[in-house]
Amino acid sequence: MPTSVVIRPATPDDADAVAEIWYHGWRDGHLGNVPGALVWARTRESFWDRAGKRVADTAIALVEDEVAGFVMVVADEVEQVYVSSAHRGSGVAPALLAEAERRVSAGGHSRAWLAVVPGNARARRFYERCGWVDEGRFAHQPPGTDGEITVACQRYAKAVG
Repeated sequence: MPTSVVIRPATPDDADAVAEIWYHGWRDGHLGNVPGALVWARTRESFWDRAGKRVADTAIALVEDEVAGFVMVVADEVEQVYVSSAHRGSGVAPALLAEAERRVSAGGHSRAWLAVVPGNARARRFYERCGWVDEGRFAHQPPGTDGEITVACQRYAKAVG
């Protein structure tokens, strides 16, 4: 368990660390759980490109000056929550999710939502432990796919603020 987790807004200098965590975490939770077209679209390079463009939406968790995880929030959606494999189970994920909820509330929304692929049982258990409610399956169009790919996801939501 880390002695302290520091949450702060991401800077452009954090983009490489975010991309590395995102790439490996996305593969852990999504391979075998999403259509092949999305796997094909999510090349290694695409994570670096997207991380660099999404700095303004991103908050990072630092443990002893190392980027241990990140969240991306847009309006009322918690788009991404990832923790490096070295820091899973260490308290980083709840700190990041709390920051995401704070950001949604600060943006004037009373309810946050996120999408999880049904096969990502670890993530689903985590969200449920944090008070998020599974509102059922829906057709999700992942960011960055221009609406060309649809993924069956579970919609989780929570009142915030």
